[in-house]
Parts: sequence; structure tokens; C-alpha cells
Amino acid sequence: MILKRANAWIEKWIAFVTPTCLLLGVLFPEIAGRGVAYVPVVFAFMTFTGALKSSFKDIGAVLRKPLPLLLILAVLHVVMPCAAWSVGEMFFAGNRELITGMVLEFSVPAAVVGMMWVSIYKGDSSITLSLLVIDTVLAPLIIPLTLKILVGARVKMNPEEMMKDLVFMIALPALLAMCLNQFSCGKVKEKWPGKLAFWSKLCLIYCVICNSSKVAPYVRHMNLQRVFVAVCIMILAAAGYAIGWGISVLLKQDEKTRISMIYGSGMRNISAGAVIAAAYFPGEVMFPVMIGTLFQQVLAACYGSLIKRLRNREKGCKK
Repeated sequence: MILKRANAWIEKWIAFVTPTCLLLGVLFPEIAGRGVAYVPVVFAFMTFTGALKSSFKDIGAVLRKPLPLLLILAVLHVVMPCAAWSVGEMFFAGNRELITGMVLEFSVPAAVVGMMWVSIYKGDSSITLSLLVIDTVLAPLIIPLTLKILVGARVKMNPEEMMKDLVFMIALPALLAMCLNQFSCGKVKEKWPGKLAFWSKLCLIYCVICNSSKVAPYVRHMNLQRVFVAVCIMILAAAGYAIGWGISVLLKQDEKTRISMIYGSGMRNISAGAVIAAAYFPGEVMFPVMIGTLFQQVLAACYGSLIKRLRNREKGCKK
């Protein structure tokens, strides 16, 4: 009961919890940095927990009508990485690390915590679950490929090692969770997520605090360029939600699908990006990735408030 209350409290205040964790890592990098070595294992557990609500059956149902899912994936892995690269080339052409960080920020898969926001605003959970599983499993291929196409010629990286880490942290835990659901006839899906939810939130807190220790020197020595990078990341992140919303309206999707498309297109697994940045790139690459932590949950709450306001207005019009 206590763990459920603690988990509910973290979910309620997640928009402020993650920036606070980022601040702790920046203020105490010597302490937070000691835990970086264990981040991949902790992150794998977090992925496993997030995928426990998924099943092969859920994915099959969505794949029979795949348009919303395909559009979300297109926004996540085509539109936004290209937009981030374009903005980076336009304003920071002389700084390859910053451009790489911006592209990486918008190349990582959809965020597991997006499921929480979709549930709060009564979206289509099956679309979101399918997105999380498929995007997570494809991440070891998509992230290195995106980085190679957009910035690979100018940045030294080891795509083979990166892929191995992504498989360990993301793909294998997700597939394991789904297999457990399959072999237990759904019993794992019913019992385990609630029991592990609080520990998953602690893992998120741990990853953010530890990874942010590497960005501490850049945050402590902020300059106009980095402030401008933060502004660009915020605008791009807000645009992701808006593009998902706009496409759903143009295609006249129902409200549940629309909500799933908004959060699916806007929310990123920033912790995964931070782990990759810490392992394979110079410290400055991590700055655009981690700075996104400040905005993502706050933007999710703002869009949720807008969804609620429009919903109430529509109800008033019907009366």
C-alpha cells in the first residue's frame, strides 16, 4: 500500500521530479557519477517493467489497422530527427557535438512514461503499448542508422557496440516481458506491473541523476550558445506533440487515437539517449539530450491541460 502511494505521488509530480533529479546530478557530480557504471542494468530493468503491460496479442490488434502507429513512427524517426539536424546546421554549424546531441535527442524511442499520460487522459492504450514495444525492439537498428545518416561522417562512434548495448538495455528486456505474458496466459501482465511500478520510478530517478553528472560542467558554465540550444530543444520537443496532434486531426482520428498520437509523437526515452551519449560521445553531446529532461514532462502536462480544456469545451457545446 505504501509503495502504491509512493508510486502515485511520483506519477503526480513527475513533471517536477525529473528536472529535480537533473539538478541533483549537476550539483553533486562526484557522488552521482559513481553510479554511472550500473545505469545499463538499471535501465534494462526499467524497460522490462514498462513492457510488462504489453503482449503479442495487443500488437497484433494494432497491426491490423497500422496507420496511426506508422504515422507516429514517421514523426519520431523521420520528421523530428531531420528537423533537429536542420535546426542544428542552421544555428550551430561550427559545433558538431551539439548537432549530434540534438539529433540523438530526437532519435531515441518513445518514452515508457508516455503510457502514464495516455492512461490519465484516456487514450488508446493498445496503440501506445504497441508503439513502445515495436519502437523499443527496433531502437538498436534505428538509432545507429539515424546517427550515421545525419551526422555519422563527422562523428566518431562504434555502431556495433552501441547496438549491443541497446539490445541489452531495450530489446531483450522488452521481448522477455512479452514472452512472460505469453507463457503465463496474462497472469504476469495482471500482477507484476503494479508491484514493480514504484521500483521502476526509482530506476528512472537513478538514471537521470547519474547521467546528469556528466553534463554538470556544461550546465555550470552556461553561455548564450547553450541557452539557445536549450530553447531550440524546447521548441522542437513542443513541436513533436503538436505535429502528432495535427496529423490526427487532419486524418479525423477518434479522440482516443488522437491522444495516443499526441503523446507517442512527443515523448522520448531520454534516459536511453543519455546512456548512449555518456558511453559513446564527448560530454557536450549529452547537453542537448539531458536538457530535454527539463521540458518533456512539463510539456506533457501542458498538452494534457489543453486536451482537458478542449474536451470540456466540446461537452459544453453538446449541452
